[in-house]
Amino acid sequence: MTEIQVLDNPAKRRYEVLVDGVVAGYVFYLQREGALVLIHTEVADEFEGEGVGSRLIAGALDDIRSRGLQVTPLCPFAAAYIERHEEYSDLVAA
Repeated sequence: MTEIQVLDNPAKRRYEVLVDGVVAGYVFYLQREGALVLIHTEVADEFEGEGVGSRLIAGALDDIRSRGLQVTPLCPFAAAYIERHEEYSDLVAA
């Protein structure tokens, strides 16, 4: 069984997705007053097409919500994910 975790790595200003303990991808962010700006998402080639990027963005958005923050999705992948998953649209900063 594959274990997938999404963790914030504030020292590197990114959320990381770990697949069985291996960093499989990340989304970089900038911190702003009350919000995180998602700027770029990358997934390692060997994990492409397996839903790892989607799990990464969902995990990051869930953490952002739990922290009471909003999000500005400059990253096209993150923006498209939010557009497809309306349950996260309330997180988008005006």
